[in-house]
Amino acid sequence: MTGEALNKKARIIILVVAFLGWFFGGVQTGLTNLGRPAAEGLLDLAGWAEGFEGAARGKLIDRWASYLQCAFLFGAAAGGWIFGRLGDRIGRTRALGISIIWFSAFTGLAYFARDPAELFAIRFIACLGVGGCWPNGVALVSEAWSNFARPIIASMIGMAGNIGIFAFSSMLVMKPVTPDSFRWVFLVGACSLPLGILILLLVPESPTWLAARQTAAEPVQGGAPRAPSVFRKPYLGVTLVGIALATVPLFGGWGSFQWIVFWAGKLGKELGLPELEAKILQMRAITSIVGSGLAAVIALWIGRRVTYFVTSFAALLLSQYIFWFTTPTDGNFLFWVALIGFCNGIFFGWLPFFLPELFETKVRATGAGVSFNFGRIFTATTIFLTPTLIAHFGGGHAQIGRITSLIFVVGMVAIFFAPDTSRRDMNK
Repeated sequence: MTGEALNKKARIIILVVAFLGWFFGGVQTGLTNLGRPAAEGLLDLAGWAEGFEGAARGKLIDRWASYLQCAFLFGAAAGGWIFGRLGDRIGRTRALGISIIWFSAFTGLAYFARDPAELFAIRFIACLGVGGCWPNGVALVSEAWSNFARPIIASMIGMAGNIGIFAFSSMLVMKPVTPDSFRWVFLVGACSLPLGILILLLVPESPTWLAARQTAAEPVQGGAPRAPSVFRKPYLGVTLVGIALATVPLFGGWGSFQWIVFWAGKLGKELGLPELEAKILQMRAITSIVGSGLAAVIALWIGRRVTYFVTSFAALLLSQYIFWFTTPTDGNFLFWVALIGFCNGIFFGWLPFFLPELFETKVRATGAGVSFNFGRIFTATTIFLTPTLIAHFGGGHAQIGRITSLIFVVGMVAIFFAPDTSRRDMNK
């Protein structure tokens, strides 16, 4: 039985719920930009900032803001593996529904955090579900739609995340978050809970997964069954390629673009322009939506691997230009942010159809989840070292960005090791 066994209505339902699931995943991503006001507010509430003044207080807040971003990244990285394996064992639909319920419920619980450590723990647990939402959503969509329509449909999932980020950024422009008013955002993040319940009750399972589950275990010498692992042969090679290809845009987005956000936030605060940071996030999200929507069209036109190489090269040039020759207060700065956002969108519209193509049905959710999320570990390490990097470079965000944006060179090399998946049969 294949995805063709689903009628048109069922396929559309699958697309809608996967789209909405990752839309709320985008909202969760947007929540990570609130680390500094949330850290400051909770440090004061808990009394942990007493005795810290001036630069010492700023460093304390920056450190906890970095920790809170790392909670998202480490949580999503772990969740991509945990919920990916769950999707390969119990089905894409159930794992998708459970992951959405998971991150919704724990995000709502974050409303009651009393200090930064509590918020860190809750966000880490919540983001396990965020990491699990993406691989199960893209696996379900990839197996439900025909090979002809799949790339464009899957790109829509990448677009959904950027729409979620844009929607959340727009809310922040209208209602800025401050250390005294940040808890409401966790209630916004919790409103996806009914979607998870509806998925469990109403959405059909992937027929491809149903047909393959009987052969989910593979024999080993001596006849003892062993569950397949993406970290063993024959999948290890493509898993490493998938991790490299997903790490580049993740690191480039968080480890490079995030410095633009920090840079703009610092200058905006100094110049009395608190909306500058939110406007940059909003502009990047708008063009990311366009880029992710066009990713499949571009890939079908010039080829999957050529698309990734060209996007990496363009992102490298744009990032280097931004960090060497511009500042966030320049009149044309948003234009350059828009271009880098477009490249970001192409990456995240490309990954939803390419990563599932690398793996067989029995390990598809695990493989896609590990590939997409594993790079968050490397990215989190960079963000974790944010205070140290800022101190080393004397607060020079542009200097740090010049170095971190070199990650796009890795993408230009890694794509040569990727297989040609254009003729991949997703029913195997």
